[in-house]
Parts: sequence; C-alpha cells; structure tokens
Amino acid sequence: MNEPKRIKTQRQKFEEAARALETDDSEEKFDRALKKIAKSPPPKEGKVNDTDQ
Repeated sequence: MNEPKRIKTQRQKFEEAARALETDDSEEKFDRALKKIAKSPPPKEGKVNDTDQ
C-alpha cells in the first residue's frame, strides 16, 4: 500500500542532521567548541557588564 510522503518538520530535519554529525549534549564540550570558533576581545576597563551589578 502506498503511503503519502510525510513532510518533515524543521525540528526533525535538525535532529537528523545532528545525529549524522554525531553531536553531543554535553554543555562542557559545547562550551569548548564554541570558544575555539567564537573569541571575544577582553572587556574594556571601566565598562560594566550586566552580570557585574
């Protein structure tokens, strides 16, 4: 019997791609990987961060 093609949601597509890339749910591994690609300059003196209040 022919079943109609099911349309995949964006979430399903994302999950399949994540499985194919063998991603990990570890927050520590994510932070390490993020630091490798997203480097920010050190904060300027005298500038107050929102978290420092």
